[in-house]
Amino acid sequence: MTVIRTDKWLLDFCENPIDLCQKLKAQFDEDVRSSDIHQHLSNHGMYRQAPMSGEEWIGRLQEKNIWQTVRREERQLRTLWQGPDIPVFIFPSDPFNQTLWKDQNGKSGLAFPDKLFLFVSEKNSENEIRALFTHEYHHVCRLNSYRKHMQDYELLDTIILEGAAESAVRERLGEQYTADWTAYYSNETVERLWKHYVYPNRTAHIVSPIHQQILYGHGFLPKMTGYCTGYYLVNHYMEATNATSSDLLTTEPTTIIEKMDGA
Repeated sequence: MTVIRTDKWLLDFCENPIDLCQKLKAQFDEDVRSSDIHQHLSNHGMYRQAPMSGEEWIGRLQEKNIWQTVRREERQLRTLWQGPDIPVFIFPSDPFNQTLWKDQNGKSGLAFPDKLFLFVSEKNSENEIRALFTHEYHHVCRLNSYRKHMQDYELLDTIILEGAAESAVRERLGEQYTADWTAYYSNETVERLWKHYVYPNRTAHIVSPIHQQILYGHGFLPKMTGYCTGYYLVNHYMEATNATSSDLLTTEPTTIIEKMDGA
Protein backbone atom coordinates (compact mmCIF):
# COMPACT_ATOMS: atom_id res chain seq x y z
CA MET A 1 0.00 0.00 0.00
CA THR A 2 1.21 3.48 -0.77
CA VAL A 3 0.10 6.63 1.03
CA ILE A 4 0.18 9.08 -1.87
CA ARG A 5 1.74 12.47 -1.13
CA THR A 6 -1.43 14.32 -2.02
CA ASP A 7 -0.25 17.22 0.12
CA LYS A 8 2.16 18.02 -2.71
CA TRP A 9 -0.67 17.81 -5.24
CA LEU A 10 -2.78 20.08 -3.08
CA LEU A 11 -0.15 22.79 -2.92
CA ASP A 12 -0.42 23.06 -6.72
CA PHE A 13 -4.12 22.40 -7.29
CA CYS A 14 -5.94 23.03 -3.99
CA GLU A 15 -7.96 25.95 -5.33
CA ASN A 16 -9.05 23.95 -8.40
CA PRO A 17 -10.31 20.59 -7.10
CA ILE A 18 -11.54 19.43 -10.51
CA ASP A 19 -8.04 19.92 -11.91
CA LEU A 20 -6.74 18.11 -8.84
CA CYS A 21 -8.99 15.14 -9.64
CA GLN A 22 -7.43 14.95 -13.08
CA LYS A 23 -4.54 13.26 -11.29
CA LEU A 24 -6.93 10.50 -10.16
CA LYS A 25 -8.21 9.53 -13.61
CA ALA A 26 -5.91 6.50 -13.82
CA GLN A 27 -7.73 5.10 -10.77
CA PHE A 28 -11.11 5.06 -12.51
CA ASP A 29 -12.64 3.93 -15.81
CA GLU A 30 -11.25 5.55 -18.94
CA ASP A 31 -14.37 7.49 -19.81
CA VAL A 32 -14.81 9.04 -16.33
CA ARG A 33 -14.18 12.80 -16.32
CA SER A 34 -12.30 14.59 -13.56
CA SER A 35 -15.47 16.56 -12.80
CA ASP A 36 -17.33 13.27 -12.27
CA ILE A 37 -14.62 12.05 -9.93
CA HIS A 38 -14.78 15.25 -7.91
CA GLN A 39 -18.55 15.09 -7.73
CA HIS A 40 -18.43 11.51 -6.46
CA LEU A 41 -15.73 12.24 -3.88
CA SER A 42 -17.35 15.46 -2.70
CA ASN A 43 -20.61 13.57 -2.20
CA HIS A 44 -18.67 11.53 0.35
CA GLY A 45 -16.98 14.42 2.16
CA MET A 46 -14.20 15.87 0.00
CA TYR A 47 -14.01 19.65 -0.11
CA ARG A 48 -15.74 21.54 -2.93
CA GLN A 49 -13.88 24.81 -2.55
CA ALA A 50 -10.93 25.98 -0.47
CA PRO A 51 -11.79 28.32 2.43
CA MET A 52 -8.37 30.06 2.26
CA SER A 53 -5.15 29.98 0.28
CA GLY A 54 -3.95 26.49 -0.55
CA GLU A 55 -0.55 27.02 1.03
CA GLU A 56 -2.04 28.06 4.37
CA TRP A 57 -4.73 25.36 4.39
CA ILE A 58 -2.48 22.46 3.44
CA GLY A 59 0.23 23.76 5.75
CA ARG A 60 -2.16 23.31 8.68
CA LEU A 61 -2.80 19.68 7.66
CA GLN A 62 0.91 19.00 7.26
CA GLU A 63 1.58 20.35 10.74
CA LYS A 64 -0.74 17.63 12.09
CA ASN A 65 1.49 14.92 10.51
CA ILE A 66 -1.58 13.30 8.97
CA TRP A 67 0.28 11.63 6.10
CA GLN A 68 2.85 10.17 8.49
CA THR A 69 0.13 8.93 10.85
CA VAL A 70 -1.73 7.15 8.08
CA ARG A 71 1.49 5.66 6.70
CA ARG A 72 2.28 4.18 10.11
CA GLU A 73 -1.25 2.83 10.52
CA GLU A 74 -1.33 1.18 7.11
CA ARG A 75 1.90 -0.69 7.80
CA GLN A 76 0.51 -2.05 11.05
CA LEU A 77 -2.90 -2.99 9.70
CA ARG A 78 -1.62 -4.51 6.49
CA THR A 79 0.46 -6.85 8.62
CA LEU A 80 -2.31 -7.52 11.15
CA TRP A 81 -4.98 -8.26 8.56
CA GLN A 82 -2.78 -9.53 5.73
CA GLY A 83 -4.37 -6.81 3.65
CA PRO A 84 -3.81 -5.72 0.04
CA ASP A 85 -1.31 -3.13 -1.09
CA ILE A 86 -3.41 -0.26 -2.47
CA PRO A 87 -3.02 3.51 -2.86
CA VAL A 88 -4.37 5.77 -0.11
CA PHE A 89 -5.39 9.31 -1.03
CA ILE A 90 -5.81 11.98 1.65
CA PHE A 91 -7.72 15.20 0.90
CA PRO A 92 -9.26 17.96 3.02
CA SER A 93 -12.87 17.45 4.02
CA ASP A 94 -15.56 19.98 3.19
CA PRO A 95 -15.37 22.80 5.76
CA PHE A 96 -18.82 24.05 4.71
CA ASN A 97 -20.68 20.73 5.09
CA GLN A 98 -22.57 21.25 8.35
CA THR A 99 -23.94 17.70 8.43
CA LEU A 100 -20.45 16.26 8.07
CA TRP A 101 -19.23 18.36 10.97
CA LYS A 102 -22.21 17.64 13.17
CA ASP A 103 -22.29 13.88 12.62
CA GLN A 104 -18.64 13.01 11.95
CA ASN A 105 -16.60 15.91 13.30
CA GLY A 106 -15.55 16.91 9.80
CA LYS A 107 -14.05 13.63 8.63
CA SER A 108 -15.11 10.81 6.33
CA GLY A 109 -13.74 8.14 4.03
CA LEU A 110 -14.49 6.11 0.96
CA ALA A 111 -13.20 2.59 0.33
CA PHE A 112 -12.91 0.55 -2.85
CA PRO A 113 -11.31 -2.88 -3.25
CA ASP A 114 -8.33 -1.27 -4.99
CA LYS A 115 -8.02 2.20 -3.40
CA LEU A 116 -8.99 4.25 -0.37
CA PHE A 117 -9.82 7.92 0.21
CA LEU A 118 -9.71 9.85 3.48
CA PHE A 119 -11.25 13.31 3.89
CA VAL A 120 -9.94 15.02 7.01
CA SER A 121 -9.54 18.34 8.79
CA GLU A 122 -6.73 19.90 10.75
CA LYS A 123 -9.12 19.81 13.71
CA ASN A 124 -9.17 16.00 13.81
CA SER A 125 -6.96 14.40 16.44
CA GLU A 126 -4.40 11.72 15.66
CA ASN A 127 -6.63 9.01 17.14
CA GLU A 128 -9.59 10.24 15.10
CA ILE A 129 -7.45 9.83 11.98
CA ARG A 130 -6.37 6.37 13.12
CA ALA A 131 -10.00 5.39 13.74
CA LEU A 132 -11.08 6.63 10.32
CA PHE A 133 -8.30 4.76 8.56
CA THR A 134 -8.99 1.59 10.57
CA HIS A 135 -12.65 1.66 9.54
CA GLU A 136 -11.96 2.26 5.85
CA TYR A 137 -9.07 -0.18 5.54
CA HIS A 138 -11.14 -2.91 7.21
CA HIS A 139 -13.63 -2.30 4.40
CA VAL A 140 -10.86 -2.73 1.83
CA CYS A 141 -9.72 -6.00 3.40
CA ARG A 142 -13.23 -7.44 3.65
CA LEU A 143 -14.06 -6.37 0.09
CA ASN A 144 -11.00 -8.34 -1.02
CA SER A 145 -11.59 -11.35 1.26
CA TYR A 146 -15.35 -11.88 1.23
CA ARG A 147 -16.65 -14.03 -1.61
CA LYS A 148 -19.21 -11.57 -2.98
CA HIS A 149 -18.49 -8.62 -5.30
CA MET A 150 -19.75 -5.29 -3.99
CA GLN A 151 -22.05 -4.75 -6.97
CA ASP A 152 -23.91 -7.88 -5.82
CA TYR A 153 -24.23 -6.82 -2.18
CA GLU A 154 -27.55 -7.04 -0.41
CA LEU A 155 -28.59 -5.11 2.69
CA LEU A 156 -27.29 -7.77 5.09
CA ASP A 157 -23.87 -7.74 3.39
CA THR A 158 -23.67 -3.96 3.68
CA ILE A 159 -24.67 -3.60 7.31
CA ILE A 160 -22.25 -6.34 8.35
CA LEU A 161 -19.50 -4.61 6.34
CA GLU A 162 -20.14 -1.40 8.29
CA GLY A 163 -20.61 -3.07 11.65
CA ALA A 164 -17.41 -5.10 11.29
CA ALA A 165 -15.38 -2.03 10.35
CA GLU A 166 -16.53 -0.02 13.35
CA SER A 167 -16.02 -3.03 15.62
CA ALA A 168 -12.42 -3.04 14.42
CA VAL A 169 -12.14 0.58 15.57
CA ARG A 170 -13.46 -0.37 19.01
CA GLU A 171 -11.04 -3.30 19.22
CA ARG A 172 -7.99 -1.15 18.37
CA LEU A 173 -8.77 2.20 19.96
CA GLY A 174 -11.65 1.74 22.39
CA GLU A 175 -15.29 2.81 22.36
CA GLN A 176 -14.43 6.47 22.80
CA TYR A 177 -13.18 6.57 19.21
CA THR A 178 -16.10 4.76 17.61
CA ALA A 179 -18.55 6.76 15.51
CA ASP A 180 -21.36 8.61 17.29
CA TRP A 181 -23.96 6.46 15.56
CA THR A 182 -22.81 3.38 17.50
CA ALA A 183 -24.53 4.83 20.59
CA TYR A 184 -27.63 6.39 19.04
CA TYR A 185 -30.06 3.76 20.35
CA SER A 186 -30.52 1.22 23.12
CA ASN A 187 -30.08 -2.49 22.42
CA GLU A 188 -33.83 -2.92 22.73
CA THR A 189 -34.47 -0.30 20.06
CA VAL A 190 -31.92 -1.82 17.69
CA GLU A 191 -33.36 -5.30 18.21
CA ARG A 192 -36.79 -3.93 17.29
CA LEU A 193 -35.41 -2.27 14.15
CA TRP A 194 -33.69 -5.52 13.21
CA LYS A 195 -36.80 -7.63 13.58
CA HIS A 196 -39.29 -5.25 11.97
CA TYR A 197 -37.32 -3.52 9.23
CA VAL A 198 -33.83 -4.82 8.58
CA TYR A 199 -34.30 -8.59 8.67
CA PRO A 200 -37.42 -8.61 6.43
CA ASN A 201 -35.47 -6.56 3.85
CA ARG A 202 -32.09 -8.26 4.30
CA THR A 203 -31.92 -9.32 0.62
CA ALA A 204 -32.61 -5.82 -0.78
CA HIS A 205 -30.02 -5.16 -3.51
CA ILE A 206 -27.44 -2.44 -2.97
CA VAL A 207 -28.91 -0.15 -5.65
CA SER A 208 -32.50 -0.50 -4.48
CA PRO A 209 -34.19 2.45 -2.75
CA ILE A 210 -35.14 0.38 0.32
CA HIS A 211 -31.50 -0.64 0.79
CA GLN A 212 -30.40 3.00 1.06
CA GLN A 213 -33.44 4.01 3.10
CA ILE A 214 -32.74 1.40 5.77
CA LEU A 215 -28.95 1.77 5.70
CA TYR A 216 -29.03 5.53 6.38
CA GLY A 217 -32.40 5.73 8.12
CA HIS A 218 -34.28 7.88 5.65
CA GLY A 219 -37.98 8.63 5.71
CA PHE A 220 -39.78 7.28 8.78
CA LEU A 221 -36.82 5.20 9.95
CA PRO A 222 -34.42 6.34 12.68
CA LYS A 223 -31.15 7.86 11.52
CA MET A 224 -28.45 5.34 10.49
CA THR A 225 -30.73 2.35 11.09
CA GLY A 226 -28.64 -0.06 9.02
CA TYR A 227 -25.31 1.06 10.42
CA CYS A 228 -26.49 0.79 14.02
CA THR A 229 -28.03 -2.60 13.43
CA GLY A 230 -24.90 -3.93 11.74
CA TYR A 231 -22.73 -2.80 14.64
CA TYR A 232 -25.07 -4.44 17.13
CA LEU A 233 -25.14 -7.72 15.21
CA VAL A 234 -21.37 -7.88 14.88
CA ASN A 235 -20.84 -7.06 18.57
CA HIS A 236 -23.32 -9.76 19.54
CA TYR A 237 -21.45 -12.27 17.38
CA MET A 238 -18.00 -11.24 18.68
CA GLU A 239 -19.10 -11.57 22.29
CA ALA A 240 -20.65 -14.99 21.64
CA THR A 241 -17.67 -16.42 19.74
CA ASN A 242 -14.62 -14.39 20.87
CA ALA A 243 -14.08 -13.46 17.22
CA THR A 244 -11.58 -10.72 16.35
CA SER A 245 -11.61 -8.05 13.66
CA SER A 246 -9.30 -10.31 11.64
CA ASP A 247 -11.83 -13.15 11.86
CA LEU A 248 -14.58 -10.85 10.60
CA LEU A 249 -12.85 -10.32 7.25
CA THR A 250 -14.14 -13.61 5.88
CA THR A 251 -17.10 -14.41 8.12
CA GLU A 252 -20.39 -14.89 6.28
CA PRO A 253 -23.20 -12.49 7.28
CA THR A 254 -25.52 -15.46 7.74
CA THR A 255 -23.06 -16.91 10.27
CA ILE A 256 -23.02 -13.63 12.19
CA ILE A 257 -26.81 -13.47 12.50
CA GLU A 258 -27.61 -17.14 13.04
CA LYS A 259 -27.82 -16.77 16.84
CA MET A 260 -30.14 -13.76 16.66
CA ASP A 261 -33.81 -14.17 17.50
CA GLY A 262 -35.95 -13.69 14.40
CA ALA A 263 -33.17 -14.74 12.03
